[in-house]
Amino acid sequence: MKRIALFLLGVMAVSTSALAQAPADPIETALLALPANLRADATVIKWKSDFTYDTLRKGTNGLVCYDRSGFPLQQPFSIECTAVANLERAAQNLKAEALGERAKSEAMLNAMEKDGTRAKPAYGSVWYHFAGPDRERARAHMTVALPGATAQSTGLPDKRTQDGVWIMNAGTTTAHLMIPGE
Repeated sequence: MKRIALFLLGVMAVSTSALAQAPADPIETALLALPANLRADATVIKWKSDFTYDTLRKGTNGLVCYDRSGFPLQQPFSIECTAVANLERAAQNLKAEALGERAKSEAMLNAMEKDGTRAKPAYGSVWYHFAGPDRERARAHMTVALPGATAQSTGLPDKRTQDGVWIMNAGTTTAHLMIPGE
């Protein structure tokens, strides 16, 4: 009787452990980068190795989310959401990052910028990021795309400030607003 009881306790412990380690819902995980009030209507995709994607859930609010965890040059836990109009640019980013070295990735993207093949993000679109060594220690970060924007065209500084937004990479398709504390 004791052996049966010990066996059942062992089976229950293994079963509980397996359930605790079950993978999270990929749709719910991909939505973590968005504010809660935007999640219900967002599209969720899964990137394929050829930089195309499968749609896991069709949304209606113009936002798309995807899990980049484990991709080259990404944090172990990495989620991104942006406007559906930015998917071509996101695919270019993933293709460049697949080179596996930051310098090679940046060189590829800079060459595309120079020859005019770099996809522009939708002006004013938001890029939501939620990344870190794991989900529990992930940090949220948000930027606003302003391709081509400069300090002169916007009146905003193009140098880091602690008291307001500033433009990073001014004058390029990568120009975006940085928000202090984000």
